[in-house]
Amino acid sequence: MPRRAVHAALPLPDLVVLVLQGGGALGAYQAGVYEALIDLGIELDWVAGISIGAINAAIIAGNPRDEAVGKMRNFWDGVSSALPALPVVDNDLAREWMHLAAAGQVAAFGVPGFFAPRWPPPGFAEPQTPAAVSLYDTAPLAATLDRLVDWDRVNGGSVRLSVGAVAVETGNFRYFDTRTDRIDARHILASGALPPGLPPVEIDGVWYWDGGLVSNTPLEHVVESAKQDMLVFQVDLFPARGERPHDLEEAWSREKDIRYSSRTRRISDGLVRRRKEHQLVDRMLSKLPDELLDLPEVKAVRRMVDCHALNVVQLIHQPPTWQTGARDFEFSRSTMETNWALGRAAVEAAMKDGHLLAQSIVEGRSEAFAVQSNALRPKVVPDAPDETPPQKGS
Repeated sequence: MPRRAVHAALPLPDLVVLVLQGGGALGAYQAGVYEALIDLGIELDWVAGISIGAINAAIIAGNPRDEAVGKMRNFWDGVSSALPALPVVDNDLAREWMHLAAAGQVAAFGVPGFFAPRWPPPGFAEPQTPAAVSLYDTAPLAATLDRLVDWDRVNGGSVRLSVGAVAVETGNFRYFDTRTDRIDARHILASGALPPGLPPVEIDGVWYWDGGLVSNTPLEHVVESAKQDMLVFQVDLFPARGERPHDLEEAWSREKDIRYSSRTRRISDGLVRRRKEHQLVDRMLSKLPDELLDLPEVKAVRRMVDCHALNVVQLIHQPPTWQTGARDFEFSRSTMETNWALGRAAVEAAMKDGHLLAQSIVEGRSEAFAVQSNALRPKVVPDAPDETPPQKGS
């Protein structure tokens, strides 16, 4: 039976999770989503992130609920402080040029409280050191995290934290999770160490890079690690779908969307479909005669079946036309505020048809939803396996 927070806008199942993708400056969109969820009284049990999602996730897990939004605002105001709000003009071309100029300033001078250009340059550093294999130093981010995050709370508080990174030498992906690991600033830096801009991070003798190199969403880790009815808010910073580009600039932007969307639509749809299949198998097993229930094969199948409900709400950042392929490293104050507001608006749009989600939660169904045309809509997830072989590049 779903629990109900005193002032929550939705009935809440056993486990409520926020899944945060990587995407640099676009992480302000995630902050807006989180602020809107808190305003709706939706309590989180678990937050999982990669790259900028790991930074936001650490701030959430490392602060009391009533303080987390303020600390997140502190972070985003700080990283956008070197680039004050650009004038908002009613001209997409002019705003695009200002957007590109702001991104150029970040490339040249770094971001306060986040990363700074290396001096001397990497070519003068000792080979195989972090300084030799990256353009920027992330020591400012470590200091920022230690200021904004209570690590004791992260590792002993009520909100579980998971962050993903990939081992440089083996290519193996790993999640650091407060259920099994003690997380500190190193793990967050490792999750966001995107080469060649940011340096690898050493943890227990292993060097790690940004988890987004392998998978830019922690959804699979969350679903496969939990055995409870679950509601997941999945925040995607790069849309998988988009128009065919008109020019080189749009081609750059579209390529980045495809590269970092991590096939999230297929992942979320596949996980929900698997839950539906498991429910069908469970109903079939319940009809077997008693003399068959003790067969080893039947017991093995029953152990494989997970019939807990899974509802996934996918909130996808849809960039304004003036945001280019540079949007993940454009940290101007006005763009940050735009992305924050878009995150809030996505949650508000979802709640317009929130009764659809609420009904699915109460009835214990498994469904995938997405914010489409400024409203929440169920995604079509087949009940039976899709026999169509995967297409090349899908």
